[in-house]
Amino acid sequence: MAGPHLQQPSFLLATLKADCVNKPFAQRCHDLETVIEELPAKELHGIFPWLVESIFGSLDGIIVGWNLRCLQGRTNPNEYSVALDFLDPSGPMMKLVYKLQAEEYRYDFPVSYLPGPVKASIQEQVLPECSLYHNKVQFPSSGGLGLNLALNPFEYYMFYFAISLITQKNSPVTHHVSPSNSAYFILVDTYLKCFLPTEGSVLPPPSSNPGGAIPSPTPRSPAVPFSSYGMHHTSLLKRHIAHQPSVNADPASQEIWRSETLLQIFVEMWLHHYSLEMYQKMQSPHVKESFKPTEEHVLVVRLLVKHLHAFSNSLKPEPLSPSAHSHTASPLEEFKRVVIPRFVQEKLYIFLQHCFGHWPLDASFRAVLEMWLSYLQPWRYAPEKPPQSTEPLPRSVSEKWAAFIQENLLMYTKLFVGFLNRALRTDLVSPKNALMVFRVAKVFAQPNLAEMILKGLKLLISLKVSLFSKRANQLVMHALQDNEDRVLKLAQLICQAQQTAKSISDHSAETMATQSFFSWFRFTPSDMNGSYTGNDLDEIGQDSIKKTDEYLEKALEYLCQIFKIINGLRRFEVQYQGDAELQPIRSYENATLVRLLFRLSSVLNDRFADQMEVLCSREDFVGRLCRYHLINPHLVQKIRMETT
Repeated sequence: MAGPHLQQPSFLLATLKADCVNKPFAQRCHDLETVIEELPAKELHGIFPWLVESIFGSLDGIIVGWNLRCLQGRTNPNEYSVALDFLDPSGPMMKLVYKLQAEEYRYDFPVSYLPGPVKASIQEQVLPECSLYHNKVQFPSSGGLGLNLALNPFEYYMFYFAISLITQKNSPVTHHVSPSNSAYFILVDTYLKCFLPTEGSVLPPPSSNPGGAIPSPTPRSPAVPFSSYGMHHTSLLKRHIAHQPSVNADPASQEIWRSETLLQIFVEMWLHHYSLEMYQKMQSPHVKESFKPTEEHVLVVRLLVKHLHAFSNSLKPEPLSPSAHSHTASPLEEFKRVVIPRFVQEKLYIFLQHCFGHWPLDASFRAVLEMWLSYLQPWRYAPEKPPQSTEPLPRSVSEKWAAFIQENLLMYTKLFVGFLNRALRTDLVSPKNALMVFRVAKVFAQPNLAEMILKGLKLLISLKVSLFSKRANQLVMHALQDNEDRVLKLAQLICQAQQTAKSISDHSAETMATQSFFSWFRFTPSDMNGSYTGNDLDEIGQDSIKKTDEYLEKALEYLCQIFKIINGLRRFEVQYQGDAELQPIRSYENATLVRLLFRLSSVLNDRFADQMEVLCSREDFVGRLCRYHLINPHLVQKIRMETT
């Protein structure tokens, strides 16, 4: 939607709309590039809202636009290449944005399409904490309905780009689409690298005036009286820019607003769909979920998380002299310092908390899991290279990350409990579910990570209750007790899953051998009396069953390591308790032979029990020999009665 001051559709707009029907995609983009280069901003102003909508689709999802989320180079290489070139940060579309930005045009974006918490806040005339919305809310003119945000061209373009990931959920798909290979995913990555660079500074926008500069947005008077919730603060970067003596003195300062604006829009559109109040209400089974993220949505957020870690980790080391710091720290460096705690941390935690509690109990949760694990490991995206080693030993987590872990304790503790709750309700015989348990256990078992989490918990509780360290330790241990109980249950579930997978594997091998034998006599499987109906592992194959067992075995080992460190009191051993003759068959044993020998020994025990008891009761050498090699059959029966 455009502002009320926009003129009626021009002849240019009518011509471009007709071209959408009559000309191929590549020709339309070429013609648009010519129009953008040759026409002044005054004429381009009228086509901008239509062009943005025709690319990213309408906010109600009816108009699909270029369908960037389904456009892939493998299936449609020509349109894919043309679209990426046209929407590139240095391409024609961004040139149009900057040309209009120089004239300070404004475009209306309806508040009704903003994420739920933001929309509710603005409609209640409470100013959202994010500075992105400050001085932008406008009442409708001419008796219109609904509130709007008055956005500059860059904001308007990025709002539509970001929200198209959410609104365009019912796009027509005629083939399998890999989200990470789509034009949309590639553009997200491109924009992040351009406006949040890990090396150098943000590239200045192309200017139509030689030596000129595109001005940063100027503050506007609020059109609606708002009260503010929370302690919202003016952007550190905009405050820095405002004190620049000249707009051309520092290009990085002049254009840093694009970096902050891009990040705020991405975070608001992709993560800010839940608030703490809303999350608490949604714990009730009677409340319908208002927003359901897709797997593609989560993959894009993971891309954002990984890039923000790399961006933040590219912060230059602080100079030794405080005076030197005040003169050399650029706005971009200051942005790197605060980007995660100020803009991302809280909203991402609430988003993940919702996903852990509401995502279906299936393999698609892997996307959420990997996004969470990416956030927990900022050291994976640090510029320094790990030391070369001939032994594949896990790399110890450096103490330099202790501050990050302390600031994100809920990410490491509360969400870990959320994962345990999910794992206890899933079928761990499935290789995909077993892999997820293995991945989490492996990450948390990294050397020194558990110790730093424990230190962070102790510090938090010490500060909170103002007690001595001994009392704080007791509170920490009490808080971790529930976690340990869950881990013990998970360990037992893992053992059961291993036994089940092994049984399926053994049965599958025996069935294949039997079928092979009976095939000589032209028998089919249906001719044989068998009650076993099969399992999904039968279709996966023996290799996957072996992989499942490996995942579960390593996960069990990692879980033991983690809680040996955190508890500090004892190491729980997971072992079979019961009749030794009925324990699970080992992977290195011959299942058929074990079962055959067990039946044979059972027959011998039943037939010669009295004689063996008499022999074992003798006090001579024969008695001692029998007591060493034989088991009292009555004792065996007693054990079996107790364990059933």
